[in-house]
Amino acid sequence: MMTIGNTPSLARTVSSTCDNSGFVQAQQTFENGGRKQDVPVHICGQVVAVSTKAKHTRSGWHGYFYVNVGQGISIRVVSNLDEMNAPEWPWVRDGDMADIVGRYYYDSPRRQGIDWTHKGTGSSWDIPGYVIINGKRFD
Repeated sequence: MMTIGNTPSLARTVSSTCDNSGFVQAQQTFENGGRKQDVPVHICGQVVAVSTKAKHTRSGWHGYFYVNVGQGISIRVVSNLDEMNAPEWPWVRDGDMADIVGRYYYDSPRRQGIDWTHKGTGSSWDIPGYVIINGKRFD
């Protein structure tokens, strides 16, 4: 089991079912000064905002949307469109139900989100991710 600061957290695997409470616990640990590290997460909830235009970054084209995970918390989800088997962006809309596996990163309260939401892995991340929108899987 890995730890975040002095608090036990998720192992280097991800839950097979949605675990919003585990995500919220990791987020609170980081916000309370715990050691920041990437954490595998499996969240679900309603989409509350979508960036309708994809953005090009050094790692390719990305789509962005926000998911409400409860307790008044929404989190940004980053989808690498070059790596995913998905139609042209946006393929998600406000009000859709989302189920997401990916890497939670926390740099600061304003710079955090979930990325690696595609099936690909790399030397920096070894857990395949995915996004399910209204029952349709994109990875």
